[in-house]
Amino acid sequence: MIKIKLLAVPLRIALILMFAASTSLASEVHQPFENYALDYDSKVDPVLQSKLEALDSELRTKYGMTPAQTAVGVLDLKHLSLAMIHPDREEYAASVAKLGILLAYFQLHPEAATNMNSETRHELGLMVKASSNEMAAKFSRELGLKQIQQVLNSYHLYDTNHGGGIWVGKHYGQGGERIGDPIADNSHAVTVRQLLRFYVLLEQNKLVSQEASKTMLEIFASPDIPHDNIKFVKALAERKVEIIRKWGTWENWFHDSAVITGPDRRYILVALTNHPKGDDYLVDLAKSVDDLLAATPVAQGSGR
Repeated sequence: MIKIKLLAVPLRIALILMFAASTSLASEVHQPFENYALDYDSKVDPVLQSKLEALDSELRTKYGMTPAQTAVGVLDLKHLSLAMIHPDREEYAASVAKLGILLAYFQLHPEAATNMNSETRHELGLMVKASSNEMAAKFSRELGLKQIQQVLNSYHLYDTNHGGGIWVGKHYGQGGERIGDPIADNSHAVTVRQLLRFYVLLEQNKLVSQEASKTMLEIFASPDIPHDNIKFVKALAERKVEIIRKWGTWENWFHDSAVITGPDRRYILVALTNHPKGDDYLVDLAKSVDDLLAATPVAQGSGR
């Protein structure tokens, strides 16, 4: 009996250690996105990268566009597979940079995460989802352009050493104060990488606070405000997907950026174009990327 008891203790300890190890492993397997960081040294998945480059080339040929007129990024959130084309080439943002005003509002009004009146929530929704210049100017004047950019810089969403990023230097739809960005003197600017990062941090509940991130996601969704049926939304209108997005258009700049969720797929898609056929490119791109990610995993491990 003594021998049996002596053996039982190590066995019990071994089982406890095995259970703890398996629990830790399960947590690591099921929650990799929480620890995912998209930075300047993030590796692309070679298979997804090849497919995205081929798709971009095909669509540019179709619409008579050059490599200088498109920039694209995809992050598959289920497999953490990344692909990017010209990720750090700054582009004029048009209305896409309005998401920077949204972030700054919550950073400078942290109480709004859990205590926001319905009127302000609706107006922020109009700014982000319906892309209202009037609402964007209202909030940017309230917050101040320098204060907005300080918030964006604090999250490293703009970096002069790596091509720029998200920049808000002018009140939308109005003249007056203008602060050009240091890279290209754009009044509003974005890069593919920093838009991808914005959505990653938002989905991880790491912008301002967990509560603020969730409230921002609700404002992006704003079910009482209809989507503009253009670009990515037009492309995926007949598909069973949910989309939160910020698009932008000015002259020949046609952009869209979104988190897209459907059966067996969830991903971030960003595309910036500077060409009269940019909207057509965006529609075809969104359809093709959704087809790609709805089918089978495009890569298994080399780019994570």
